[in-house]
Amino acid sequence: MAKLIYNLFLFLYSTGIRIVSLWNPKAKKWLEGRRNIFATINSRFTTHHSRTVWMHCASLGEFEQGRPVLESLKQQDASLTIVLTFFSPSGYEVMKDYKGADHVFYLPMDNIFSAKKFIDAINPTLVLWVKYEYWFYYLQELKRRNIPVLLVSGVFRKSQPFFKWYGGIWKKMLENFDHLFVQNDASEKLLQTIGVVENVSISGDTRFDRVIEIAKQSLNAEIITSFCAGSTIIVAGSTWEDDEIILAAYGDETNHQQKIIVVPHELDKAHLDNVKKMFKKSVCYTEVESDAALLNAISGYNTLIIDTIGMLSRLYNYGHINYIGGGFTNDGIHNILEAAVWGKPVIIGENYEKYFEAVDLVECAAAESIGDVVELKEVIDNWLTDTIAYNESAAAAKEYVYAKAGATKKIIEYIYIKRLLTN
Repeated sequence: MAKLIYNLFLFLYSTGIRIVSLWNPKAKKWLEGRRNIFATINSRFTTHHSRTVWMHCASLGEFEQGRPVLESLKQQDASLTIVLTFFSPSGYEVMKDYKGADHVFYLPMDNIFSAKKFIDAINPTLVLWVKYEYWFYYLQELKRRNIPVLLVSGVFRKSQPFFKWYGGIWKKMLENFDHLFVQNDASEKLLQTIGVVENVSISGDTRFDRVIEIAKQSLNAEIITSFCAGSTIIVAGSTWEDDEIILAAYGDETNHQQKIIVVPHELDKAHLDNVKKMFKKSVCYTEVESDAALLNAISGYNTLIIDTIGMLSRLYNYGHINYIGGGFTNDGIHNILEAAVWGKPVIIGENYEKYFEAVDLVECAAAESIGDVVELKEVIDNWLTDTIAYNESAAAAKEYVYAKAGATKKIIEYIYIKRLLTN
């Protein structure tokens, strides 16, 4: 019954994607990226490499979690062949030219034939799956071939299928992993309730290692520096419409001198046009890039809209206070650690409870949750007028992130102790 439900899900998902692709650009990219995928893969793998590490990620966020492990392995052994796969266009389209991998592909849709063809083609020595996404036929085929599979930075919640009455096939997927590295004690205990005990350990979250590494890299951008000069800056990252409405209302206030850098989560033209209308005296980053006169006049703008990819994680260093978007969506906030690592207080929306790091940062007063523009103003005014409170929150943010580093080292040590890369 469980397998029937799973196969029905696969059918409905594939069918739904085809229908939605008629009007949705992301769904269209999902389909186009998988067209003739095996011809593409086979053309890249005309001969088998001696040792190949395959890392699969659902999307960009999961890649950032797995990246420290992948890059550490490559740093220790440059002869490894790295294969990186994504399920989502938002991961693949951003990282398709990632230099740390030898090959980057979309993962073909899960079924018994695709799993065999894909694994035949890349012939992995070790497989790393990151945090979320469990595809039955791929995991079953890897187990059948005795290819070691590790889960990196796994996190489990009661709402997941593993812990439901219909979750038999999902529980079976977990049996195909050689080891499950989970983020926290709660995940380990949940797995124990379904009999998954022996091959589980708490490693922590590799995102802490990743954001610490990012914090070593400065962003030297003349446009940003010119915009920020002499002003108190609020960086608002990965914002959705609800975030932007609140931030724009705050920006309309006349009794403060702060400037805002807004980095919308969605960068399509329609959304960017709407954001620009919301924020008075705003300018887009790419507009300034292409017009020297705007660069000279940039100090006169109150809001800089970042309409390009790849800057956000280092932009947070420019913020006196940082705002993380997504807290008014069903999924919740985006990566709060990217901001906290710089030692700056953080503001988030109300939906953050399923992210343990956000809960921790709120509890240690490094972050504040707000529900509307009035609360946003109160929090910002408090931090800007109370130097002691500001410094305590800033220090707490940085100390929290650095205290939780080390997950990558634990996983790498396991790989080498178990000799998983030795043929």
